[in-house]
Amino acid sequence: MSVPSTVSSLWYVDAPDPVAVLRAHPGPDPDAAFALAKQLNPGRDVVPAASGTMKVWAGPDPESVYIGCYPGVTVVCSTQAALPRPTRLPELLVRPLASEQTFLISYDLSLGWGAFAYWERGEFRRSFSATRVNILEDEGMPRVWERPYWAGEHPIRLVPGELPDPQLLPFEPPDFADAANQEWLGFRYRDQVSEDDLTPDQIQICGFSLYPKGEAPALDSEPEPPVEHNGKRGLLRWLRGRDRVS
Repeated sequence: MSVPSTVSSLWYVDAPDPVAVLRAHPGPDPDAAFALAKQLNPGRDVVPAASGTMKVWAGPDPESVYIGCYPGVTVVCSTQAALPRPTRLPELLVRPLASEQTFLISYDLSLGWGAFAYWERGEFRRSFSATRVNILEDEGMPRVWERPYWAGEHPIRLVPGELPDPQLLPFEPPDFADAANQEWLGFRYRDQVSEDDLTPDQIQICGFSLYPKGEAPALDSEPEPPVEHNGKRGLLRWLRGRDRVS
């Protein structure tokens, strides 16, 4: 199964079983997605673009945002979620929909970086962010599901001839973030447990392009389908900014 190489997602959840909602409603609400895209980007012009799935657009570039609005479950894919320190997530993004739960799941396979965070009714509960050898943030009370990872039950697999760094964590941070996604949302981006599991290519999201105020082009036709590059070029441009994973 092909998996997203980058993920930067925020989930706003009221439903007790998010996977059941995503299975029962294969298409998101485009009007609600457009309204939320404008709410979350008040300083930008927001223009509808071609839609896609989370297999491709879970980690979009900085000039795009992808949103899926379902009953009791909303996902926002934006570089604003790819934070080395998730507790710095802007207040606007923590609870824009008065949801019961907010989850942040981000990773970049090429950097060996992963992060997750959890808020309950807007109150911070837990966050973690790290590369293989550098913990960038570890705040709040660890959850029970984390124990096997800290206990070394999911070790990093070194390639033949690779010497282990003495500071090497006992797990791959992207795998740790994916495990948080499984625990909180009921599916994984990377490894299916069974053939019946929900996969990112089954989750539809609506695309929007972001422009500086007053600079959005006129829409004369339907947007062309985007090239499926998973936002990698844009993400690397963003990572050269001030608050980057290193």
